[in-house]
Amino acid sequence: MTTTSGRKPLGTLTLAALGVVYGDIGTSPLYTIKEVFANEHHPVPITPENVLGILSLIVWSLIIVVTIKYVIFIMRADNKGEGGLMALMALALRPLTDGSRAQRTILMLGIFGTALFYGDGVITPAISVLSAVEGLEVATPALKAYVVPLTLLVLIGLFSFQRKGTGGIGALFGPVMLLWFATLAVLGIANIAAEPAVIAALNPLHAEAFLAANPTLGFFALGAVFLAVTGAETLYADMGHFGRHPVQLAWLVLVLPALVLNYFGQGALLLAHPAAIENPFYRLIPAWGLYPLVGLATVATVIASQAVISGAFSMTQQAIQLGYLPRMEVQHTSESEIGQIYLPAINWMLLASVIGLVLGFKSSTNLAAAYGIAVSGMMIITTLLAYIVARKLWHWPLAASIALTAAFLTVDVGFLSANVIKIEDGGWFPLVFGLMVLTVMMTWRRGRTLVGERVRSDALPLDPFVADIAANKITRVPGTAVFMTQDMKNVPFALLHSLKHYKVLHMRIVFLTVTVMDIPHVADTNRVAVEKLPGEFYRVKVFYGFMDQPDLPAALEWCAESGLDFDMMETTFFLGRETVIPGFGGEMAYWRSLLFIALFRNAGSATAFFKIPSNRVVELGSQVVL
Repeated sequence: MTTTSGRKPLGTLTLAALGVVYGDIGTSPLYTIKEVFANEHHPVPITPENVLGILSLIVWSLIIVVTIKYVIFIMRADNKGEGGLMALMALALRPLTDGSRAQRTILMLGIFGTALFYGDGVITPAISVLSAVEGLEVATPALKAYVVPLTLLVLIGLFSFQRKGTGGIGALFGPVMLLWFATLAVLGIANIAAEPAVIAALNPLHAEAFLAANPTLGFFALGAVFLAVTGAETLYADMGHFGRHPVQLAWLVLVLPALVLNYFGQGALLLAHPAAIENPFYRLIPAWGLYPLVGLATVATVIASQAVISGAFSMTQQAIQLGYLPRMEVQHTSESEIGQIYLPAINWMLLASVIGLVLGFKSSTNLAAAYGIAVSGMMIITTLLAYIVARKLWHWPLAASIALTAAFLTVDVGFLSANVIKIEDGGWFPLVFGLMVLTVMMTWRRGRTLVGERVRSDALPLDPFVADIAANKITRVPGTAVFMTQDMKNVPFALLHSLKHYKVLHMRIVFLTVTVMDIPHVADTNRVAVEKLPGEFYRVKVFYGFMDQPDLPAALEWCAESGLDFDMMETTFFLGRETVIPGFGGEMAYWRSLLFIALFRNAGSATAFFKIPSNRVVELGSQVVL
């Protein structure tokens, strides 16, 4: 059997990709057609022409946005095999000059897109699980009162399970989603057989005719049609877990055909029985199969939600590594899979937000009004960053780059414009949520920069200090002292205070800095760089990718190849801990200073984050006024 990247067989990876990558977009048939034709604000009348027009819009949106844009074009922009907005931003930044206006613009785009991801991540579990459980209403209206409580029960169970990790049940995700897509296809085929005329919707002229005949209504309908492609960004974000080819194969061979068949099946059902619009997905199946389908749909939406939650954990970890969020507790839930992590703070924040959404909106129809605007915004940002990569890294001709980008932007902007009208009906939520995340990220980044500037303004140059210490007979005691610093040109504050109070120095002094590269992973052989200075002083740089898990004791073992051996029982880590005080009239607004200080005080410790033995750490404090 064919293998991918020397890892697992292609078939195995493709099945696994089904369970992780396609849960979000794969559960869109639960609510998309319903929202087009039963929207309480701008419902599309159920006529043969309109049904064919909407189906044509859906299938060609899947082809243009998902197949051509993401599967064929965007997935080429892999960062050492990894995908996602952060990886794409790192690629776009690579050819640019530090501090340039273009670099700042790209950073802002990437961070804003990341913030929108969190808004999307909150809505996806709520609308997916809620739409699945709503199938009970189709079975009997008497169960309607139990839809919201059961949805909350499923969601609380899902988020509570996160701390145990997904390794135990992850192996089931692929087979379950395989059964789900097979069910979508079979239900679609069974109903298409009764109304085969819907196959004509494969002709894009039906979409064009619908928009031409109903320009205003067609514009409004695009906001609901867009629900069919939400989840497309997950294909790119999760590419690194399985490789490009398994993700592409799963889409082209199974997912796309199953989705098209199911959408066409729902359209055929509406042509024969317009009253089925109350819930066209669940009306596809006879009464005897309704409860099993509700159960399967609920499991599928849980899997879809799991992918988004895991994505939020990974995105947060990357943001922490790149310096846009404070350190948080990161728990590893698997001994073999380094990417399986759990962040308690993010988990409970997401759960609280999801519960608030379900209680506030109460139905998938109401939530659909809030869904889409964040995703469409992310898609525009992805297109813009991909243009930069195509021009600067791939060296595409200007005309070809502009033509392809313009085509994608036309579609992206059209969908975003149609979703903007949802702001009043709930679309404000992901925007407000994303704005809050953006504010936190930019405040943390700016605050850390200011703190670094304040500390450096009072620092001594390192090289003259080392030369002076080497020339004078300062008492040296056995052992190794490691001073962590981000500024290799100046003496760490902790060293000055240590020397001031103890009047001695360790026999070996190591200045250690951690650098996060713009690639996902750094090979162990390139983990450290050692520079020997006079008087048993050393500069050590430790390199990590933005998806690596920091482990300083493990990294320092690689210094032995450069003649610098570490015995952890003879090594002491000295860390500086600043106490930040807000200042009036500073470079940061007072309210942002207070926000930064709150984040700073609640940030996780460097000791735990870098896996340093706590009994080998000494912290020395100082005050910094913003």
